[in-house]
Amino acid sequence: MGTNPFQLLILSDIHYAGNKECLRRDHEARAIENPALRLLARLYRHWFWLRDPFAHNHLLEEVISRERHPAMVVVNGDLSCDTAFVGHSDEASFESASDCLKRLRTAYGEKLWVTYGDHELGKASLFGARGGLRCASWDRCEQGLNIAPFWHRRLGAYHCIGVASSVVALRLFLPEILESERARWLSLRDEHVERIRAAFDNVQPQERVLLFCHDPSALPFLLEIPSVAGRISQVEHTVVGHLHSQFILRLSRKLAGLPPIHFLGNSVRRMSSALRNARLWEHFRVLLCPSLAGIERFKDGGYWRATLDLTGNVPVVFHFHPLPWRRGIDN
Repeated sequence: MGTNPFQLLILSDIHYAGNKECLRRDHEARAIENPALRLLARLYRHWFWLRDPFAHNHLLEEVISRERHPAMVVVNGDLSCDTAFVGHSDEASFESASDCLKRLRTAYGEKLWVTYGDHELGKASLFGARGGLRCASWDRCEQGLNIAPFWHRRLGAYHCIGVASSVVALRLFLPEILESERARWLSLRDEHVERIRAAFDNVQPQERVLLFCHDPSALPFLLEIPSVAGRISQVEHTVVGHLHSQFILRLSRKLAGLPPIHFLGNSVRRMSSALRNARLWEHFRVLLCPSLAGIERFKDGGYWRATLDLTGNVPVVFHFHPLPWRRGIDN
């Protein structure tokens, strides 16, 4: 390691549950009209994904108590549980995100950088097809929560860049947006892509990029930007979230090339369409930051601590820190 190591703390998918969201028990199943699909979703949640999505707030406090003096903190999306499926335009989701950010900002102040996850802006519910992206959620993130959809910080030889994955991958989400908001979303995407292009244009040949992109579904769309494609060899790592577990990342790689599935609802269509191009993720040297809780089946959550040599002479060193579940709190 060089003479000036820089300590970076990386969290993702906190899914903090405020008081109002905690009142929405069984929210996902209630959004599904088909009884068979409703049962399937409940079983999936109970045995595999996450039995109680509202039971893990203490994990954020655990991280804050452990990590008192990082030089920089990146939260890679999904602050709330998004129980209305429309992002932070929903009052309950906004309350959860506000509570989460209050704790993070109290602990880390201006060291904190936040990327947008899909639940910041909204997305259709699993099988139920309720909800989706809302412009009001975009506005609330910027104005109500004071988090920027794009950020770029220079750290010596490194460019740390955070992008809004749902906007980059807007083509996957078009069926979920309101027709009255379509023109604005397309304009927001074009503006966002231009900011990404300009940032990558500023990367010099001897410099490196650490990219933060919540949903890996956006990575093939980033590769369509000539400035990104031309400097892809300089992307040392791309930190993603969204998948919650290393198991899901491994499964996604095995399913790469899967044709789109159109008969199980829009969410399944979107996810399977993303997997069709998942082989392109490898160009970005993906590193998954799981959710703090992981998933029910493996209880494999945690966070990353990264050490950067700002001269760029030594690659970034990543250390994973698991967060064990505590009986009686997590179940």
